[in-house]
Amino acid sequence: MAEVVDGLRECSEFDGVVVLPRFPEPLDISGVVPRSETWDAFVSRADGLPDPGFVRIPFHEPFLICYSSGTTGMPKAIVHSVGGALINYFKEGGLHEGSGPDSVALQYTTVGWIMYFASVGVLLFGGRAVLYDGSPFQPDPKVLIRIAEEQRVTKLGISPRWMFEVAKNGISPREVADLSSLRIVTCTGMVLSDQLFEWFYDRGFPPNVHLANISGGTDIAGCFGLMNPLTPVYVGGTQGPSLGIHVAIYDSLLPDGPGKEVEHGTPGELVAVSAFPNVPCCFWGDKTPVACRGSKYHSAYFARFDGVWAHGDFCCVHPVTGNIYFLGRADGVLNPSGVRFGSAEIYSVVEERFADRVADSLCVGQRRPGDHDESVMLFLLMRPGHRFDRRLVNEVKEAIRKDLSKRHVPRYVFETPEIPTTVNLKKVELPVKQIVSGQKIKPSGTLANPRSLEYYYQFARVEDLIGAKEKL
Repeated sequence: MAEVVDGLRECSEFDGVVVLPRFPEPLDISGVVPRSETWDAFVSRADGLPDPGFVRIPFHEPFLICYSSGTTGMPKAIVHSVGGALINYFKEGGLHEGSGPDSVALQYTTVGWIMYFASVGVLLFGGRAVLYDGSPFQPDPKVLIRIAEEQRVTKLGISPRWMFEVAKNGISPREVADLSSLRIVTCTGMVLSDQLFEWFYDRGFPPNVHLANISGGTDIAGCFGLMNPLTPVYVGGTQGPSLGIHVAIYDSLLPDGPGKEVEHGTPGELVAVSAFPNVPCCFWGDKTPVACRGSKYHSAYFARFDGVWAHGDFCCVHPVTGNIYFLGRADGVLNPSGVRFGSAEIYSVVEERFADRVADSLCVGQRRPGDHDESVMLFLLMRPGHRFDRRLVNEVKEAIRKDLSKRHVPRYVFETPEIPTTVNLKKVELPVKQIVSGQKIKPSGTLANPRSLEYYYQFARVEDLIGAKEKL
């Protein structure tokens, strides 16, 4: 905290910091952090002051600066508008989720993630927000479940990683807590596997709870795919598109330029064909007008296909249910011998078949200068007490061949001591893909474990490792 204050000492608009106690016996910071005051002292200064006036401002007045997670490169400083962010949350919370004065929301998130806005957004409907500071797995993986019971939570927001860990530990939330108040569980941050969909209703949560698998992002302060209270919940994907947004899937094999929509059931890149209210205003600090070709803003969203927003997700729409299936990031699509598929398909097999031995996995494509084709690399993080050996590699490859196809089988399978993630527990693929393809990169500041990337540099010369490690 003292370092933050010191870094702002030359900022003329900086007045000071307000310190909220985190523990029952807060640390005395007087004399330690300059230009700071406690929350109680700050609030007491309002005594006797007139109520603040309300100022009418334009719809697109800047409201929030949100930094992207950094899973696909350096974080973007995304500026959202007052009108765009608020009207979108009223739509999602009010129409998709049915939020109201009786709503109690508990969303596991850091303050720096866009899901914090979803956490406190319930206040717009007169509901109550439950804020949790700490690990979702400490002192044990049931901590959020206990809070949901204690606070009579109606909406619980979690991630696929949290659900995976709870299932792995044999915990049935509906058996260990009274969840009779719970109506919705939202899940986002990564692709939710089919196995976890089934676990949710078979062994996890009460059958009346609506599992809302949602996907969108910091870039739009909202969702492209989310829940629909009027249609059934099917295994896999999100229930459908967000109201008022013209979502389509474009042919990912086309070069930059005019795009073309593909038929339902065909994978491609997720786009928004028409304008929508929660398009961000700009990138903070980018002086180039957003509409100009070459600007960071235009390059991020509008350079891929002419006149449409390209979100960077590799998806397909189910031809019968209309569910939107998120298969991975478009820049992380695996493409060996011209067969394109998402890493989520590989993760689904590993989680279903090998969860007792494999704690996590990372699947990326390798294509170095001079390589005529892409090689798929699969890294396995083993559970304590389990060995990585040739037998396991053969079993994993055979399971992928049987459940998917022989074209999906990774060329290389290696063990890894650590998988890079963001502070929000998002698995990070692109930096590893760049590293094993021979690039040197600067780790993003949003990584929880940036040093984990160092391990992967050796695989840029994978031929030298054959024999010393495991290549099959």
